[in-house]
Amino acid sequence: MTERPDLAALSDAEKDALIRALWRAQAADRAELRRLRRRLDAPGDGAAAAAASPLLDRLREADPRPRRPSPVEVEDGLGRGFRPWRSTLLMGAIGLLCAGFAIDGAVGIWQSRDLQRQRQARLLLEHEARSALYVELKRIVAEPDGKSFRMTLSLQNTNPAAPLFVMLNAVGVFVQVGTAWQQVPSRALGVAGSGVVRLVDGYTWEVAFTPDVTGWAELIPGYMHVRVQADLLIGRQAQPGRDIVERRTPFYVYLKPHGADDAAIRARTNMSGPPPLFIPMPPH
Repeated sequence: MTERPDLAALSDAEKDALIRALWRAQAADRAELRRLRRRLDAPGDGAAAAAASPLLDRLREADPRPRRPSPVEVEDGLGRGFRPWRSTLLMGAIGLLCAGFAIDGAVGIWQSRDLQRQRQARLLLEHEARSALYVELKRIVAEPDGKSFRMTLSLQNTNPAAPLFVMLNAVGVFVQVGTAWQQVPSRALGVAGSGVVRLVDGYTWEVAFTPDVTGWAELIPGYMHVRVQADLLIGRQAQPGRDIVERRTPFYVYLKPHGADDAAIRARTNMSGPPPLFIPMPPH
């Protein structure tokens, strides 16, 4: 068919035959187009591909459908195929990320073990501060001024192979007045009662106090109820760091005040001999 037919002059049967002929021609053209495209997409030398390029362009213009890129074009567009393991930048970033996770995990493990060691060292120091360190109130004597008393305290390290550094704080003295405790003035005597002591074996110091109170409670007739509180800071080194613990040791005594009448006390308590100056009591 070289000329366009006059559709108005054709009968219905002729029009149907024309339509079928056009469909067959279009199907044949599409089949030939697909065959040529397969031949062009097939691998070949560079000269053949270059010679076929004009024909390929014409075929692309003749075919209105969108064309999918060939594997060769995809490979060229992504740099011969997108292979992550061949990307130096990407693999370097992945390596840095993995190294960061590894370092963070290692630091976490080290911190956990360090905290565990510190906790164990502190628990051991607390145990030794209570079991290896013995604190004692040895004696109390009356001062000549008729108002004050002097007491002697001692420390004993029962494990001389492990010296302890003990900081001596001010010793508190309290007298029971009614149902409350009233603190009275006290002070350490001499340089021995202050500072840090390297305790290998034994150590003693003295504290003076003045229980000048009125209305003190008489749990034992004629005696004041007195609490002595020794607060100590204990460590392994002279310069304390995190390895330091606190120990509070209270002592309870009944103390005979200055000017007490011994005969009246014996009569009220049925004591057989002279009333002592102080009577130690267990913690309560």
